[in-house]
Amino acid sequence: MHYSLRKKVLVTGGAGFLGSRLCERLLQEGHEVLCVDNFFTGSRDNIRDLVRNPLFEVVRHDITQPLYVEADEIYNLACPASPVHYQFDPVQTTKVCVHGAINMLGLAKRTGARILQASTSEVYGDPEVHPQKEDYWGRVNPIGPRACYDEAKRCAETLFFDYRRQHAMPIKVARIFNTYGPRMQPRDGRVISNFVLQALQGQPITIYGSGEQTRSFCYVDDMVQGLMDLMKTDDDCTGPINLGNPQEVSVLDLARQIIRQTGSNSSLVHQDAAEDDPRQRQPDISLARDQLGWQPTISLEAGLEQTIAWFRDLRSRGLA
Repeated sequence: MHYSLRKKVLVTGGAGFLGSRLCERLLQEGHEVLCVDNFFTGSRDNIRDLVRNPLFEVVRHDITQPLYVEADEIYNLACPASPVHYQFDPVQTTKVCVHGAINMLGLAKRTGARILQASTSEVYGDPEVHPQKEDYWGRVNPIGPRACYDEAKRCAETLFFDYRRQHAMPIKVARIFNTYGPRMQPRDGRVISNFVLQALQGQPITIYGSGEQTRSFCYVDDMVQGLMDLMKTDDDCTGPINLGNPQEVSVLDLARQIIRQTGSNSSLVHQDAAEDDPRQRQPDISLARDQLGWQPTISLEAGLEQTIAWFRDLRSRGLA
């Protein structure tokens, strides 16, 4: 990349599963990347190969506190994203989403940076509309155990659009649906990491509820491309825009596919459904197709192959 096209890009949560892959891609495009992470769920192993790059810098910082740096673009990914982690300290989860958004928006306002918020499909809650479109306002329990994440992400979206209205700032809001791939944490409570590890260990695969609830899984490389495509759009393209894979699969069918691809003999066992667990989750990505020219290209089978290989390697090194 020619120097004149190089940007200073700040990625909060940059040592996480998704953030580290984004940092990697930004470096490949020739940008300077400042990775900010408090390492609650992020890992130094995820960015181990990046620290040798002279364009990469990492700062240990919690974005609930102000940050004084320079940036041309900001990707705000900082927040625990799995129920196990965001329910561990729900008050802190809300602070990261709300105080963190305020601090990053303040930084963007001061520096003139365009800023992208990593929102979530959880803003739709347990939806009454299927598939979910961006104009659907959602059905969220505001006092349930998942509300610290769901409602805090909704509040962050509010803040982004209020800063846009009040200060004419260039904002982007991506609603991220279930994403998976290498660098997922082994015990993050997410369905794919749970199922893959149980299958590799020959343990019964735990299905919460009937297993008829559906999810739509997007491979991490596709998601990173979607985020970057959204950041590159004109200022009038603010979102929110759904980013995810519209291929819907039931939890039961996912378990059977993982058993097949791992060659496991695991059985299926059922436990009570988690509270406020959505029954259906499928993105309508018409806006992403129209405004970004983006859609996923990696099949669930191909993505699972890479993910299973990742977890096999972790197990061979005694890390899972």
